[in-house]
Amino acid sequence: MAGAEPMVADLRAESDELDALVADLPAARWAEPTPAPGWTIAHQIAHLLWTDRVALTAVTDEAGFAAVLTEAAKDPTGFVDAGADEVATTEPAELLADWRRTRGRLHDELLGVADGRKLPWFGPPMSAASMATARLMETWAHGLDVADALGVDRPATARLRSIAHIGVRTRDFAFTVHGLVPPSDPFLVRLDAPDGSTWEWGPQDAAQRVTGSARDFCMLVTQRRPRSALDVTALGEDAERWLGIAQAFAGPPGPGRD
Repeated sequence: MAGAEPMVADLRAESDELDALVADLPAARWAEPTPAPGWTIAHQIAHLLWTDRVALTAVTDEAGFAAVLTEAAKDPTGFVDAGADEVATTEPAELLADWRRTRGRLHDELLGVADGRKLPWFGPPMSAASMATARLMETWAHGLDVADALGVDRPATARLRSIAHIGVRTRDFAFTVHGLVPPSDPFLVRLDAPDGSTWEWGPQDAAQRVTGSARDFCMLVTQRRPRSALDVTALGEDAERWLGIAQAFAGPPGPGRD
């Protein structure tokens, strides 16, 4: 349980910041479009609610989650979007209240997961800390869409380190999901953190490397900005290719952002 506590704390903080963005919005503004094609602000919160519900099921009812997987297999590319479409029709005040209740339960349940237990998910099973990290990444990314829709510039925080870590760890997945053979050699990823420090992954003597802004790298791997708009640079052919296909989220290749 101790291993999950810092990540759950970060997830709570990220969720609360997004909550504060939408809490006082008039109901009509929930219908405003976000940068995700076809998704309104309501869709963004609905998606987080839907996914938190599914994550809560994975923690508390593994048989129930197996049934979710069976349903997802019937429409693997549209299942998640269909869930968001359905939940987004909820009246905004109830949608927000439901998200608050559901995410609160999920956070509490993650803290109670026994050490060593692996939780089922759409990809490989994961620890409670990893589940919280994945929820943090999604909450930040969809929160960014909401902030963009509202014209708000959210400040970067140290929580980005965990999102960047997922982005680095999913390098080989990004190659594989695009039908490419992952590079055999590790890269050095060196990012400028919000507090002026440097975050690094990989060997110092790596021939290929990625450098730049931690915030921009997180935007890249969550596909929230086009690469041309970001301060992220690659050295090496494979590293260059990776930045064109990077995705920190599970599922088929994302469409990216123009």
